[in-house]
Amino acid sequence: MTSLRAMQNSAVDKGQLQINVTSEITAVPVTGATISISYTGVPDSTLEQVSTDSSGQTDVLELDAPPLEYSLNPTIEYQPYSEYTLEISAPGFEPMSIAGTEILPDVRAIQNVALRPRVTGELEQVYVIPAHTLYYEYPPKIAEEEIKPLNETGEIVLSRVVVPEFIVVHDGSPRDTTAQNYYVKYKDYIKNVASSEIYATWPADTIRANVLAIMSFTLNRVYTEWYRNKGYDFTITSSTAFDHKWIPERNFYDTISVIVDELFADYLSRPNVRQPILTQYCDGRRVTCPNWMTQWGSKSLGDQGYTPIEILRYYYGDDMYINTAQEISGVPSSWPGYILDIGASGDKVRQIQEQINVIAGAYPAIPKIAADGIYGPATAASVEKFQSVFGLPQTGTVDYKTWYKISEIYVGVSRIAELG
Repeated sequence: MTSLRAMQNSAVDKGQLQINVTSEITAVPVTGATISISYTGVPDSTLEQVSTDSSGQTDVLELDAPPLEYSLNPTIEYQPYSEYTLEISAPGFEPMSIAGTEILPDVRAIQNVALRPRVTGELEQVYVIPAHTLYYEYPPKIAEEEIKPLNETGEIVLSRVVVPEFIVVHDGSPRDTTAQNYYVKYKDYIKNVASSEIYATWPADTIRANVLAIMSFTLNRVYTEWYRNKGYDFTITSSTAFDHKWIPERNFYDTISVIVDELFADYLSRPNVRQPILTQYCDGRRVTCPNWMTQWGSKSLGDQGYTPIEILRYYYGDDMYINTAQEISGVPSSWPGYILDIGASGDKVRQIQEQINVIAGAYPAIPKIAADGIYGPATAASVEKFQSVFGLPQTGTVDYKTWYKISEIYVGVSRIAELG
């Protein structure tokens, strides 16, 4: 109990938590799920019990967190986040326990939970979230060439850079045959890794630089079919020695989520190189890595006002560029290239209206609208409600982030996409 008391005494700031519960099978929200929240390590002391609304969401909860400076200063050795255990149950579903949901001060933690429909004899699913990579020592990255040779015989290489809908994550080192493979949405994978490897309290442009490095590395693995060419049946691993830290069922954060939604089709390029660059990095405190980005160093540059590309070029050189993939898998139709707002009309508006109406069938808090191809006040109000449910800025207009989020949720609830 001493450690708990010490943790409670040091928890002088507040962080936020919102929990989103859906069905693993249908992706539709689970209404009336019950979530009990306790300090990790003290499961019998329930702090709060909440339930989900018609969108499968809880209210935004305020929870104790350590002082903000713990996550902003690399020399402070104290744990910069508090840990909570969530017990989730809902009629007709298997219960789930998640120990170690991480709450940082001044940001909102988002815990997505996909419950399995109940099958007789199934046990509770239990997940324990390990420590953050900046707080705990994980194996350092084994250095690789940042550009892969692609002229070997029989080499499978994509003809263009494609943002996949899903990737297959091997939860262990490549040769660990006992490790499980997970099908993960690409954007959720990036949000998970970024939340595991940097702190969500850092400057927005530092987060952008790190997200770009994570995405470029990942898309290099996708583009070169790196592991499949070695005879494996996955895209990437969760081992920090080989790839990035990815953790099943961990929470991510609003500050990271909105940046991934904004940048998810981007990657890093060098002139005359078709493949995304394998941008490797290290923390810069426990581990040094010349010519690679360091996470704490990128935080310092963000504090000084460096832009994302300036941060990246500081470490990787001046011939590094941000590129955008032209192809995004699993999307019924690509963004029109301009913001849809009141007064807009045409097929793109009608498509958004039709997709929102399908989504509203699963999320009744979102009002259905006439699919008339005219962007009027009712469409704006429905879009704004959609944005509030899915954690986007509530503008009532369909920008790049909102277009692809509508598309993603539409595909999920209508089940028109099949796993590749």
